Amino acid sequence: MQTIPVIALTGYLGAGKTTLLNHVLRSPAARIGVVINDFGELNVDAGLVTGQVDEPASIAGGCICCLPDDGGLDVALARLADPKLRLDAIIVEASGLADPVAISRIIRFSGVDGVRPGGVIDVLDAARHFDTVDRDVTPPARYAAATLVVVNKLDQVPDHERACVLRRFEDRVREGNPHAQVVGATAGRIDPALLYDVSAADDETGQLSLRELLFESERFAAHADDHDHVHADAVTVRDEGCVDPGAVLDLLETPPPGVYRMKGTVAVRYRSSTRRYTVNVVGPSIHVAVAPPQAEANNLVAIGMGLDADAVRDRLRLALARHDGAAPAQGIRRLQRYRRLSI
Repeated sequence: MQTIPVIALTGYLGAGKTTLLNHVLRSPAARIGVVINDFGELNVDAGLVTGQVDEPASIAGGCICCLPDDGGLDVALARLADPKLRLDAIIVEASGLADPVAISRIIRFSGVDGVRPGGVIDVLDAARHFDTVDRDVTPPARYAAATLVVVNKLDQVPDHERACVLRRFEDRVREGNPHAQVVGATAGRIDPALLYDVSAADDETGQLSLRELLFESERFAAHADDHDHVHADAVTVRDEGCVDPGAVLDLLETPPPGVYRMKGTVAVRYRSSTRRYTVNVVGPSIHVAVAPPQAEANNLVAIGMGLDADAVRDRLRLALARHDGAAPAQGIRRLQRYRRLSI
């Protein structure tokens, strides 16, 4: 069974979490489950996304980091992880009061089968963040948990100041988290490929679904608005034979500049057998699992922003270089360690 990435979507009230959520849900071919964390009695956020998600599940009465051990998030994740739903990803939209560090820990140590951490997206308000959230000498602890920081509402910053403002956010975030990716956005318009696998559109013609119509409408609006949406770059490399797992893990542990996600399948030769593994990387998180029998090896895909495609391709090819004979014992031990940690 393929694991489903669980993506935490965090940010203070008014930063634009739900706007970003509504945008990424409009990817036409994706099947996304959503957990809405409501604070209070009114199910406002779930009402905004109903009709765009496949299996919305709500948690009411408090922020996720305060949920009791015997209920709440794990129940919702177990429901959404049902293989019958065939979801590509699960997004947990946290209350503005929730702590990203605690949410990240809860997801990482969830006891639910079939899910894995998919990153922590922290949405910040470009115009008001430094007046309301980040006002002390030391950076807020929330920066440490983020894998992707979205500096939203850049349209509320004068054009000539945007580059400087974004650079200030980058410098500040990386004081406490040198690995986080930082992107600017307007109206939460980031490429869904940064968060989950977006299936290629098929060649069939016919009537567009409601989701596809919403996506096409928003994509047209974004292009008409000075191209203020974020696009992801992707580099793919395929090869044959078996690989040195140590070389693959060297790549996964130290991705090329700008790479936010990596995924793929690799074949490793043991003494008398060949085994295939799927690998997934989001920020500093590495997940290794036994690949399904039909998985094709070897292939790796790197996804990120502003990539030097040639340099990234060279790194991927180096990692997938054919290794004849049994894999080195040290590389196998490293691979098995990640495999145990991923269970």
